Amino acid sequence: MLKVIRNAWKMPELRKKIIYTFMIIVIFRLGSLIPVPFLNPEALKVLMEGMSQENNALSFLNTFSGGAFSQGTLFAMSVSPYINASIIIQLMTVVIPALERMSKEGEEGRKRVNSITRYLTIILGIMQGLGYYLFFLRRPLTATGLYAASYFSGIEGIFSAVVIVATFTAGVALMMWLGEQINKKGMGNGTSVLIFAGIVARMPEMVGQLWYAIKQAMEYPNAYSKNYFFVPLFILLFLLLIWVIVFTNDAERRIPIQYAKRVSGRKMYGGQSSHLPVKVGLSGVMPVIFASTILAMPGTVALFFKPEGGWFKSLIDSLSPDGWLYALLYFLFIFIFSYFYVAIQYNPLEISNNLRQSNGTIPGIRPGKPTTDFISKVFSRVTFIGAVVLSFIALLPMGFSAWSKMRSLSLGGTSIIILVGVTLETVKQMESQIMRKHYKGFLD
Repeated sequence: MLKVIRNAWKMPELRKKIIYTFMIIVIFRLGSLIPVPFLNPEALKVLMEGMSQENNALSFLNTFSGGAFSQGTLFAMSVSPYINASIIIQLMTVVIPALERMSKEGEEGRKRVNSITRYLTIILGIMQGLGYYLFFLRRPLTATGLYAASYFSGIEGIFSAVVIVATFTAGVALMMWLGEQINKKGMGNGTSVLIFAGIVARMPEMVGQLWYAIKQAMEYPNAYSKNYFFVPLFILLFLLLIWVIVFTNDAERRIPIQYAKRVSGRKMYGGQSSHLPVKVGLSGVMPVIFASTILAMPGTVALFFKPEGGWFKSLIDSLSPDGWLYALLYFLFIFIFSYFYVAIQYNPLEISNNLRQSNGTIPGIRPGKPTTDFISKVFSRVTFIGAVVLSFIALLPMGFSAWSKMRSLSLGGTSIIILVGVTLETVKQMESQIMRKHYKGFLD
């Protein structure tokens, strides 16, 4: 990986793309320091400290924004509305025939779908910003009655609400634009790179927590001597998860393809053997994000309504990240969404038809329905393995926190998958562009 980066840096065109991407990340981090008017950063800090171990949307948002949400800054909502809009449009493309036809109309159709996604992002940004404003306005965060959002009555109150919601929405639109600029002129996937930068920004905090745990063990050996064991174990588990993700990312099931010979004029084409690669991580990190979002909904609703008792309060307590019910549902949802995401992304019938049109067959499998059934069976088996790996990556950090009772030493499996996945994807993009630049062509 370091060799690829070094070779990319030596090429002027790729070096410009790397520097451009780095400057976008710098702008993102600077925007994460610009405060939103009428918000109280101290009160927000108290809010996030109290919710750091709770399972709700605010804790996820704070992780992906690199801590910008807890500081009440311009990029507090990160790219979450854009991700939600993209997922909604992606799902609607399968359900609504007009959107499906539009997505298959080539470059012009994709531009129209992207425009719809942008408009939906702004709408979701306004709704999400308004919801958070109302939540901040009604929730006292300290014993003295300090609120996250300043309260004004009459016209002043309306003005403060409009400014806060508009600033949140403007931050979402600006981050969406920054991500698109990375796609056009930079290196890597823009949205993924910004999320990556937000997660990396919190890494020094994790290192500080590790050092604080060791310091506790040195100063109070009777009470915290266990930290000498848990801190190195945490580092080993972190490295193990990185290895598992890298191994899974490269693992694939190769379906052999044999192309029939055909004569066109005086030339003979085909006759070669190839393969259809089926990645183990077909669904990527999306099942984990979907599962986390679904399980965070009860906790998020509880933030707004604050139930004092009853069945809903019992449900919220049972769905804490430390409980066995949460772990079981998390495991089941990852499996369900893994199969669901692969089903809407890959169509075995379409793949079978494409093979038949190109005179390709799977050795030992007849064309038509037998080929479709075989591809479906392979997808099902590979998806099962991928879901097991995703569940292991997502649940291992939670199991470690519950077992060690060290809540501060926690880095979610979703964050690790994003960190490693974005790094590998960006390095592969660099490698492909390096190979393309060095390829001289058959005329030379």
